[in-house]
Amino acid sequence: MASAMRPFASTSALAQIHLAGRRTFATSRPSIIANRARGAPRPACHKTALRQSIRRASTEDVASPQTAAKSKRGGFFILKWLWRGTFLTALGGIAYLGHGIYIMRHPDDQPDPDPSKKTLVILGTGWGAVSLLKKLDTENYNVIVVSPRNYFLFTPLLPSCTTGTIEHRSIMEPIRNFLRHKKAAVKFYEAEATKIDYEKKVVYINDESEIKGEISSTEVPFDMLVVGVGAENATFGIPGVREHGLFLKEVGDAQAIRKRIMDCCETATFKDQKPDEIKRLLHMVVVGGGPTGVEFAGELQDFFNSDLKKWIPDIKDNFHVTLVEALPNVLPMFSKQLIDYTEKTFKEETITIRTKTMVKNVTDKYIEAESTGPDGKKQLERIPYGLLVWATGNALRPVVKDLMSQIPAQKDSRRGLAVNEYLVVKGTENIWAVGDCAVANYAPTAQVASQEGNFLARLFNQMAKTEEIDQELKKLSEAQEKAPNKESRDKVFNEIKELQKRLRRVKRMGPFEYSHQGSLAYIGSEKAVADISWLTGNFATGGTLTYFFWRSAYLSMCFSTRNRILVVMDWIKAKMFGRDVSRE
Repeated sequence: MASAMRPFASTSALAQIHLAGRRTFATSRPSIIANRARGAPRPACHKTALRQSIRRASTEDVASPQTAAKSKRGGFFILKWLWRGTFLTALGGIAYLGHGIYIMRHPDDQPDPDPSKKTLVILGTGWGAVSLLKKLDTENYNVIVVSPRNYFLFTPLLPSCTTGTIEHRSIMEPIRNFLRHKKAAVKFYEAEATKIDYEKKVVYINDESEIKGEISSTEVPFDMLVVGVGAENATFGIPGVREHGLFLKEVGDAQAIRKRIMDCCETATFKDQKPDEIKRLLHMVVVGGGPTGVEFAGELQDFFNSDLKKWIPDIKDNFHVTLVEALPNVLPMFSKQLIDYTEKTFKEETITIRTKTMVKNVTDKYIEAESTGPDGKKQLERIPYGLLVWATGNALRPVVKDLMSQIPAQKDSRRGLAVNEYLVVKGTENIWAVGDCAVANYAPTAQVASQEGNFLARLFNQMAKTEEIDQELKKLSEAQEKAPNKESRDKVFNEIKELQKRLRRVKRMGPFEYSHQGSLAYIGSEKAVADISWLTGNFATGGTLTYFFWRSAYLSMCFSTRNRILVVMDWIKAKMFGRDVSRE
């Protein structure tokens, strides 16, 4: 019964309709009287007008709920399809990710290296060497990789490993993982390159692992050689740095720093420890105001604020971080605006910045540093420390020094192997250099090394195509000589012309040119600074939003999907449960 009732069958609704009808009749009454006077036909009575008003009102009263219902149904329909689209997109993304993981876990069989092709030896598994290997067509060469570590390390996130924000294996990619996916098999030897004999075209290698076989030293001949061994930590000849300081360049360095931090904290809380000794143990000194030193200082202060003082409250009054820099300011590659912002943020975080301060000597308990005061006077002071992290400067590796001594054109080079615009080592024809061991008039950064590796991959792929076309041209030239008639000769000649056009296109490759994408640095308290190339200028920004950009940028730069997933899981774990304060 209720469903059959009319929508307007209520007292209030009828009253409104009746009043509307009366108003309609009253409005039309004067015109009715005037029409009668002119002899016009008798109009419909007021009852008829009332009925028409009731009909219109009832129609409007019925249509209004229907329109509202249709509007609600339309909105629900849009939301339903939006949800379905989102759900299907998520399913597609999961399927794509799963397919990628499956492909990564199940590599195809690879053909063995072809000994008849040129042997390309690549030294190192850093940014330059790995970028080259990723884009190199290994079918064109007999490729051999030599490195003392069998993984690639994503170094920009290494400071996060020192405090447990990220686990070190999350930023390591085994070199064999992606070499197994190349078109042709690549030989890998975990060994240290001890000497390069340029005249003999041989690299001497040693097995430096703890487990050695009957043969631990051998030689690897090469036709083409890429040197990407990186650089060592520079101590600038300062006594005691290598014996008492810790560096931040490899995974082992991050692990050693992490242990040292916890050792200092636990030793400071040892029974009957003297106040002065507690202050020394809890004074963390970082030497080097570049991105690595600044990021480590920020990560260390975050570790203290979020975790250490919570679980070890005895240290909260004495824990202190000091950043020492010889230059007038930190982050010299950034704009003045961002330098000031970083210094202001460090002040808020109670991190002390000591600029214009040069370390002269290092002992096991203090450093001797020469600082320049506002008046220009220099004074020597002792700075006690519990942890000393040395994060400044690069030095040549012995194998690079030895190679430079064999090449007369390298006698004036001091910072590394001088290369030309195609990254060929000057004074050689078949040796290239990338990364920190090469001097190419660019800063020794991961970004530069990566672009150099990509450039060399294109160059080597192009060289292989050039040789292939040259061989085809020789065959066609012989075929033209042996052609029985003019028609056959013309046909071969046209093929030669087409191949020469292809050859000219292939050879049209310019020299290496670095494209700066910007600089990023984390400064603690979930803040970061970014100096990004934008159109014809730079875009400088800092703060919490920049911190999220810093995270997303580094996440996208990680080597593989596996690394990205592991890093995200580490971030979530650290946010939910805090960083681990155990020693190991």
